[in-house]
Amino acid sequence: MKTGKPVTPAEGGTLRKEGSASSRSKQSDAMTPGMFIHQKVGAFSDRYGGIKVLGKGSYGEVVLCRDKVTGQECAVKVISKASMKKGSSTSSLLREIELLKELDHPNIMKLNEFFEDSGYYYLVGEVLIPVGGGGGGGGGELFDKIAKQKRLDIYDAARTIKQVLSGINYMHHNSIVHRDLKPENLLLENSNTDALIKIIDFGLSTHFASATKMKDKIGTAYYIAPEVLAGSYTEKCDIWSSGVILYILITGRPPFGGATESDILARVTAGKYSLGHFSIPAKSQREAQCVENLIRHMLMFVPSMRYTAQQCLDHEFIAKMSQPTELGKQLPLLESAINNMIHFQSSQKLAKAALLYMGSKLTTKEETKDLTAIFERLDRNGDGQLDRNELKSGYKELLRLKGADITTLDEESIERQVDRLLQSIDFDQNGYLNYSEFVTVCMDQKTLLTKKSLKRAFEMFDTDQSGKISSKSSILYVS
Repeated sequence: MKTGKPVTPAEGGTLRKEGSASSRSKQSDAMTPGMFIHQKVGAFSDRYGGIKVLGKGSYGEVVLCRDKVTGQECAVKVISKASMKKGSSTSSLLREIELLKELDHPNIMKLNEFFEDSGYYYLVGEVLIPVGGGGGGGGGELFDKIAKQKRLDIYDAARTIKQVLSGINYMHHNSIVHRDLKPENLLLENSNTDALIKIIDFGLSTHFASATKMKDKIGTAYYIAPEVLAGSYTEKCDIWSSGVILYILITGRPPFGGATESDILARVTAGKYSLGHFSIPAKSQREAQCVENLIRHMLMFVPSMRYTAQQCLDHEFIAKMSQPTELGKQLPLLESAINNMIHFQSSQKLAKAALLYMGSKLTTKEETKDLTAIFERLDRNGDGQLDRNELKSGYKELLRLKGADITTLDEESIERQVDRLLQSIDFDQNGYLNYSEFVTVCMDQKTLLTKKSLKRAFEMFDTDQSGKISSKSSILYVS
C-alpha cells in the first residue's frame, strides 16, 4: 500500500487568486505569522544546538534541535543543496516555504524559521517525526497507526478525517491545493488517542484559480484522483484523496488496489470500488450507512458532483460521530480565553507584532493544547478560523454556562462587543480570528511573556544586530 512516489514531478508555476491570504497579507497594517519566516542572517549553529538525528532521506536528514535561548525543542529538516536537482527542486522548495508562510491552522504543520548557507537549507518546525524516525515527541504517521490497528473504529475515523478536512477546507478557502494527501503525509502530534493530526509535505502544493484547471499529473498512485490522471482538475482532487483515506481508515484496505502501480492507476481511472464486502466497525447499520454515504460523495467520479470540504464537514458522519468536547466541560478554559481576549490591548504595531511572534512561534504544544481544543470547538463550520458569528456564539455560550438567561441578552450590545474585539485582535485584518491570533490574545500573559521569549523576540526585531530596536531595524515587520 505504501508506494509514496508521485506519479510525475511537479511542473509549472503558481497561480494566485485575488483576495487570497497572500494578497490580504500585503495590506500595510496586516500582520501574519508568516511575516517572521524569511532567510535568517548568521549561522544556524549560533541559534540552535543539535540533539540527535531523527530520520534520513535522499534530501538530507531531520534533526532534533534545541533553541539556545528558549530551550524549546524543534525538528529541523536539513536539506543538502548538493542532493537537489538544480532549478526545479530549488524552486519547489522555495514554493513550499512560501505556501507554509500563508497557512495558519491547528491541523497544518507549522514552519517557524528558514535558514540558508552555502551548503544547506534549514527548515525549522514543530516536532512531528514519524515513529520510524526515532521519536522526539512525535506520534508518528497516520499510516503507522493504520498498519498497527488494521483499521480504526468509526468514531476514531470520524475524529481523524474531520481534522484532515478542516485543514483542507482552510487551504481551499485560501486558494491552495495540497495534491498529495495520503496517510504518510498526515502526522500525529503525539501518541495520545486524542492527538492532533498535522498535514505535512507541501512540495506538490500550489495556488489555484477557480476559473483555471490544473494540468500537472502529480500525486501518489493509491490516492490520486482520476481527473488528475486525465490532466484537467480542480482542488476537488484533495477531496478524492481524503475519501480514499477515510475508506482505508474504515476498512483497512485501499479502494483501488493492485499488484503493480499500473494496475492501481487503471482501477483509479475506472473509478469503481465497493464497500459491500467489508464489515464496517459500527455500532448500528445506520452508522455504517452514514459513513458509506460520505465516502460515496467524496469518491464521486465526476468532480462537479463531488462534495466540497465544507459539505463533508457538514455531513452527519462528521457532525454526529466526531464527538467534540462540550463547551460546558471546558467552562474554566473558555472563560479564561474570552476574558483574556476582551482585556487584550496593544495599539502599537511593534508590540502587536512582538506578541504575535511569541504566540505563533515560541509557544509549545503543551501550552497551546487547551486553547487549541477551545478554538476547534468554537470553529463550528470547521474552516480553521473564527468569524464574527462564531465569536458571538462563543460569548453567548459562556454567559449561558455561567447562568445568564440568554433570551434576554441585548444582541446589539453583544455584536458591538464582538466588533470591538475583532478590530483589536484581528492582526491580519481579514475579518476572521485565525488560529495564531486566537492563541496570542487568549493565552495567559505570564505564560506568553517569559524572559526567554522576550529575549528571542528582541533578537527577531533587532534585524541589524545593533542591540537596539529602532524604526530602521524593525521596518520589515511594522512598516
